[in-house]
Amino acid sequence: MSNLTGTTVVLGITGSIAAYKAADIASKLTQAGVRVETCMTPAATRFITPLALRSLTGRPVYVDMFDPEAETAEVHVALARRADAVLVAPATATTLARLARGLAEDMVSLTVLATRAPVLIAPAMDNQMWEHPATAANVALLRERGAAFAGPAIGRLASGHSGAGRLESTERILGALRQTLGRSGPLAGRHIVVSAGGTQEPIDPVRYVSNHSTGKMGFAVAEAARDRGARVTLVATPSTAALETPYGVERVTAVRTVDLRDAVLAACADADALIMSAAPADFTPAASAEHKIKKDGSGRLLLALEETPDILQAVRDSGLPVLRVGFAAESRDLEQYAREKVARKGLALIVANDITATDAGFGTDTNRVSIFDATGGAEHLPLLSKYDVACRILDRVAALLP
Repeated sequence: MSNLTGTTVVLGITGSIAAYKAADIASKLTQAGVRVETCMTPAATRFITPLALRSLTGRPVYVDMFDPEAETAEVHVALARRADAVLVAPATATTLARLARGLAEDMVSLTVLATRAPVLIAPAMDNQMWEHPATAANVALLRERGAAFAGPAIGRLASGHSGAGRLESTERILGALRQTLGRSGPLAGRHIVVSAGGTQEPIDPVRYVSNHSTGKMGFAVAEAARDRGARVTLVATPSTAALETPYGVERVTAVRTVDLRDAVLAACADADALIMSAAPADFTPAASAEHKIKKDGSGRLLLALEETPDILQAVRDSGLPVLRVGFAAESRDLEQYAREKVARKGLALIVANDITATDAGFGTDTNRVSIFDATGGAEHLPLLSKYDVACRILDRVAALLP
């Protein structure tokens, strides 16, 4: 579940060739548990039919401002009042002009003008139209009034040209919508730093010491923090390369544990909380070979290892007033090690999980954790998605922040 679940989103579709992509947006929103109310401009119906949208959402589609069969006399006001957010996708240059000037000439512009809910706009048009000073001025005015924008993306356009003007992908539009819905969330105005993945300690230019961490838990924490209104800095390692950065999250890459420490310290300079979900290597080769190590016939290779820096301790020693949350991945004596770590490092919370479980931990989309706090309290969570685990962690963080 995300902050989309259970909300009402008005989807406004306007007359762009990209209107056919609105079907995918409507479908994904419905699958996410959103009540989708669709309104269209007459021009949009030339590209995609109202019947298609009604079939995907199970809800009426509104086109005619003066429809005598509408459920209320002022349907645009009814839609505007029950919306948790209004998403205009795609938005043409004409629609941007109407919205900027406060015109109400169709169901989409009527609804946007009448709503007090947050508005997200996903433009789609030819690059020359997007780059025109009139469009730029309209976009600037709408941003000034509080509207959020997703895109446009850069790529091949219907005209055959390439440039800025493509409708953003459905995934990024939904990410932007979740960020927009979270603007007044419990972490609004906060800066949350999250680390993710396992570090790589080089043996030579080819090999390294690392662990099995994929970073999925950290990425879920970053996503959930964004959905609660936070500004999020995600410090990620190369083991997370396959994971897409959550929309609206700043991503910083760190390879070695010392790099991760430096990046975390820099990000924490103005942060409210650090969620240290990364798995930094505890040991690093005492010396890294300049060239690839070759077999010498001895049948073995001896490595001298030394301890890496303790990042949570480094943040504590820095004196930065940041709330610190640690993670403990253990194969035995989980509670004992977790409680010792909370006390030794002066943490607000520690999230502990058993890495021997096959349905939780490294590489899975689910996790089963226990959360221990500095007062000795413990919360044992059942098997949940990593996003839901992240939400439970952040509920605790929000309650602890001053």
